[in-house]
Amino acid sequence: MKAIVYSGYGSADVLQCVEIEKPAPADNEVLIKVRAASINAPDWRFMSGRPVALRFMVGLRKPKMRPGNDVAGKVEAVGKNVTQFKPGDEVFGVCRGAFAEYACTTEMRLVAKPDNVTFEQAAATPVCGLTVLQGFRDKGHLQPGQRVLINGASGGVGTFAVQIAKALGAGVTAVCSTHNVEAARSLGTDRVIDYTQVDFTKETQTYDIIFDCAGSHAFSDYRRILTPSGICVIAGGPHNMTTLGLIKHMLIPMLLSRSGNQAFVTYIAKVNQADLATLAEMMATGKLAPAIDRRYPLEQTAEAMRYVDTGHARAKVVITV
Repeated sequence: MKAIVYSGYGSADVLQCVEIEKPAPADNEVLIKVRAASINAPDWRFMSGRPVALRFMVGLRKPKMRPGNDVAGKVEAVGKNVTQFKPGDEVFGVCRGAFAEYACTTEMRLVAKPDNVTFEQAAATPVCGLTVLQGFRDKGHLQPGQRVLINGASGGVGTFAVQIAKALGAGVTAVCSTHNVEAARSLGTDRVIDYTQVDFTKETQTYDIIFDCAGSHAFSDYRRILTPSGICVIAGGPHNMTTLGLIKHMLIPMLLSRSGNQAFVTYIAKVNQADLATLAEMMATGKLAPAIDRRYPLEQTAEAMRYVDTGHARAKVVITV
């Protein structure tokens, strides 16, 4: 079968489409015939090996895993202990090595794909959807009627943040560039701020939750526009983050949270079937419609990553198989 592999760290040139052996599912695994996958920030960071400290976790010479996490497709085969799925079922979820014709994952990292959702839409959802859902619900403790500001509202995570915050009953202000203002409005935002024209951190409006996908401002700048007990949920960082930047990204929110009642929270989303099912229900009922910027065939995954590497991708970039 065809699969994308890393040949080392660096630019998109380290991504190679090669022939490898088709995997067989373990006893608790599902073999998926992949129909679509999508690119997330970790895929780019693993490829580039930046910040360098990341290499101590994923491999010194090259990443130990194959690229791709978001997946949607049809069940090809199941292990003997799998009880929830059977061959032919349409599923989506999280799967290591999803940039391939076939991939295996455990059944607890998959849910059924709604009939009214395409494979591409389903593949765009898992990592970004889980990040946003858990960020608002578990870290931000979002309540209906609260005011939310989303910094970086036009990106992969940001487009999910706008829709999920609205679905949870929040009033949403989206921050994006001039080029993306209309796209942000189309997602249902209550207000859009063009950051090239307005510095939102110097406005008088305050927010119960700031959801930061962009990492474009110092965390201390957010204090003046958070309510006295407001929460800044940090879901992303600068595209070119260094090792020192990563350390600051982890330590500064902790220090800021120790003074006053405002909270600054960093986190990593956890994959679980219940939250994937929540996202599936939101898509099935029309509360969530994944936004897709571009589509590339599997053989052009390197080109897709080059586009993501520009930092100008709007919404999700999908790999079709």
